[in-house]
Amino acid sequence: MKGTISTDLGKAEFKIEGTWTSDTYYDGQKYVKANCAPGKFFITKAVPPPPPTPVVAIPQAPLAAPISAGNPLGKNFNVVRAYKRPVPLYLRKEKIDRPLDGYYLQHHVDSAKVTPYAPLREADVIFQKRIWLEIDLREKFNNYMAAPKSRLIDALMEGVMQGRLIAYDPTPTPDDPGGDAFYKPLKPEQAMVRLSDSALVTKRDAENNIIDSKLQANPFDPDSIVRFRIKEDWMFDKQRSVFEPRIIGIAPLIKPKGNAPGMDYTPAFWIYFPEARKVLANKPIANASNDATGLSYDDAFIKRLFAGYIIKQTNAADERIKDYTLGIDRLYEAQRIKKQLMDWELDLWQY
Repeated sequence: MKGTISTDLGKAEFKIEGTWTSDTYYDGQKYVKANCAPGKFFITKAVPPPPPTPVVAIPQAPLAAPISAGNPLGKNFNVVRAYKRPVPLYLRKEKIDRPLDGYYLQHHVDSAKVTPYAPLREADVIFQKRIWLEIDLREKFNNYMAAPKSRLIDALMEGVMQGRLIAYDPTPTPDDPGGDAFYKPLKPEQAMVRLSDSALVTKRDAENNIIDSKLQANPFDPDSIVRFRIKEDWMFDKQRSVFEPRIIGIAPLIKPKGNAPGMDYTPAFWIYFPEARKVLANKPIANASNDATGLSYDDAFIKRLFAGYIIKQTNAADERIKDYTLGIDRLYEAQRIKKQLMDWELDLWQY
């Protein structure tokens, strides 16, 4: 049996062999409804003709065209065939995967874990010396710490603002004369204010005498941080026969601007370095010679990939080098202390 049946999609040709029953659907559309015995059937759907190609009228530049009743303005229209253009990628609704910036995935630094120090007991330490030193980022060997894409101060401040690191007040107190014993924690907002560049504003009376002064904070500029201070312990472990330094704290230094003479760099706050290692281990450094080194800031500090100069060592008077030396003698004194530490280790062995 053959015939045609009208549907909302046009006409469909069908062929029936045997009997069939109930509502029958093809391609989501209902074709027939009958009550017949079960059987099998085949329905062949006719392909509808393609829709006519739309045309649009695109106005052209005014040309010499006669003015008539049908064309009162004298415009010249050129009828052209319109084509369907593909939708640009940036206009599509579906999510577009970001392309890989390179030829392989780099997971070394992003997923790096902190390598813990070797266990250390008080009974195994037969020598210890506490040292304070400063790192100047303007020195060529330390330039990578000030690279715009991977600044050290940006890594530390990101940890502070996210609550992963705690900034400690560097103000000296009776319990903490040096201000570097991690006594008073600061809120992230307080740390940011201390890190901001500040100017010393003085208030004068009618006779031009200074009657008051205060520090006024300016917007923070990461490029203004050019020095860091490090507090570390040099220890000799008799169990491992190793003489090594271990960093305890790190502090960015700021220099208040004002008309007061003799103002030196001071810590904005202190960061406990063992906690900072977890943050610095996932922050790559900028290496000008090789992009595939995969070194992090934690590696740079543990491997001593920086240049610094000593400003203080533990002493009975708790004096800094600048308190008892002047000028170039400060550098000589810093080198003397460094050589004294190296000589102590060398004197342990006989060759």
